[in-house]
Amino acid sequence: MAGLSASAPLETASGKGPASLTVQGLQAGYRGLEVLHGVDLEIPARAFTALVGPNGAGKTTLLRALAGLIPTSAGSSVLDTDERLTGRSPEYIVQRGVSLVPEGRHVFPRMTVRENLLLGAYLPHARARLKETLAQVTAMFPVLQEKAHLQARALSGGEAQMLAIGRALMSRPRLLMVDEPSLGLAPQVVSAVFQCLHDLPSQGVTVFTVEQNVRAILRLADRGYVLAQGRIVDQGPGTELLDHPEVRKAFLGV
Repeated sequence: MAGLSASAPLETASGKGPASLTVQGLQAGYRGLEVLHGVDLEIPARAFTALVGPNGAGKTTLLRALAGLIPTSAGSSVLDTDERLTGRSPEYIVQRGVSLVPEGRHVFPRMTVRENLLLGAYLPHARARLKETLAQVTAMFPVLQEKAHLQARALSGGEAQMLAIGRALMSRPRLLMVDEPSLGLAPQVVSAVFQCLHDLPSQGVTVFTVEQNVRAILRLADRGYVLAQGRIVDQGPGTELLDHPEVRKAFLGV
């Protein structure tokens, strides 16, 4: 499989700089069952921030709440720089430049790789720079150019994950949120995907990822958070958090 290559910056075309989210007292859940119990965290602009935690901790729920896909309780606050996103529709949040790559490599299997990518550029500011963005995304993931005319169902798991991330980047987001990017992928593919996410902030895209491969993701993250039972229980620079005794005991078996 082809690796990643350098590309031109992917600065957003929406007229706004990279997103910086401030989350305070976030409470959210499903059908009256609260999953998140007052989550506070910062996602700095032009940084790679990672969220780790055990299964069932509420990591995916947090991403869905930030994307506007589930309602939040009164008192919750999500600020994008100086604009409140709490209670906004998913459509508004996407227009604001916040894009989510959900867990599971969701692509349109009977559409070609190129068609999947083009679907990502549906916002007006993204359509205006479609050719430029397409060239940048395929430079990041050369395999998507090599297989542009194949149906997406012909891709391997790693290639499909690259396509899902690439399609999200086609919208020229200010903040890219990715849920479990390494799930089910071979180690060499995981390294390539993680390196791409790590490089995006230098290209003008803030990155926030949820990941169970704690050792690998915290080595790359500028900042990390640990979520357990719906609450943030630890935080710090990625490498420092990786050396924290409680983190090593809980997630690394050390």
